[in-house]
Amino acid sequence: MKPPRSAFLPSERQLIDRLDTPARVQRFLNALSYNDEPDGITLRSFREVLRSGLVHCFEAALAAAVILEQHGYPPLILSFESVDDLDHTLFVYQRRGRWGSVGRSRDPGLHGRRPGFATPRALALSYVDPYVDDTGRITGYAVVSMSELGTYDWRLSPRFVWKAERILLDYPHRPIATSDRRIERLRRRYRAFKAQYPDRRPVAYRGRERWSELPEEFRKRP
Repeated sequence: MKPPRSAFLPSERQLIDRLDTPARVQRFLNALSYNDEPDGITLRSFREVLRSGLVHCFEAALAAAVILEQHGYPPLILSFESVDDLDHTLFVYQRRGRWGSVGRSRDPGLHGRRPGFATPRALALSYVDPYVDDTGRITGYAVVSMSELGTYDWRLSPRFVWKAERILLDYPHRPIATSDRRIERLRRRYRAFKAQYPDRRPVAYRGRERWSELPEEFRKRP
């Protein structure tokens, strides 16, 4: 059950009131510094994300879930599994029967998607190509409701919320099969791009028009 408004600090309530759509939440997350975890692995709640001003992909997904839950969206997380164990998570939602997502990443192609996908699987498939880098390759996906955590405080806890991670790790993921030829083609393309532009990340992918607004750091680059 979502917490009442009284559970939030005044500054948190003001932020939640302002961020009343997935697009606004995406812009807010885009403006936060990416959490590279220089002092060790973290998994901060919404409250601690605001205090730190830092966010990685799962922290962003949880923060989006907390904010948009207050506006009537179920707290759903899209979890990806990859062959290199570098998994990824996003908040997902439905609007007018179509699925979209909100997310944060070091890679531009792993941010949010506009709500235009007929099913969660169709949404998940839009991440296959940009997931490929030197080692990454999606093998499965799952949509998990954080409501399954019951009374566990993943929203406002001052401590790291490891149980939220555990529910994703234990949840059965549906397989996504891709051809080796396709993945190797994408990997060669990625490596060629990085050889030419070592300080950039590629953004030119099929379906790019369905991505949500990117952070400024990626929009400045061709």
